Amino acid sequence: MPVITPISATSEQLAAIRYDADGLVPAIVQEEGTGRVLMMAWMNAESLARTLETGRTWFWSRSRQEYWCKGETSGDRQYVREAYYDCDGDTLLFVVEQEGKGACHTGEYSCFFRAFGSDG
Repeated sequence: MPVITPISATSEQLAAIRYDADGLVPAIVQEEGTGRVLMMAWMNAESLARTLETGRTWFWSRSRQEYWCKGETSGDRQYVREAYYDCDGDTLLFVVEQEGKGACHTGEYSCFFRAFGSDG
């Protein structure tokens, strides 16, 4: 089982996050080692706090209106290794150790498995 590593953040860093009108911020999840983008989901202040405190990715489901910890039902857990916020504070990036079959609910390893263009 991967090691759980909480990520520390200062109140100043947390205050720099800019949430949208619904109190959400997009969170991109990238695989440690490969750099592959696995997924994007939404976080609010509470799910960001849970992610940093637990070292596991927590998101806010806009459709279900509830928190979800990635992999709790599927077993495809994500263990946070690094956490970033962008220059504007309006996008988060988490570098994770992906456990299980991948991040996408369709069964694909990444949610970004479709490409534009004639070969896509």
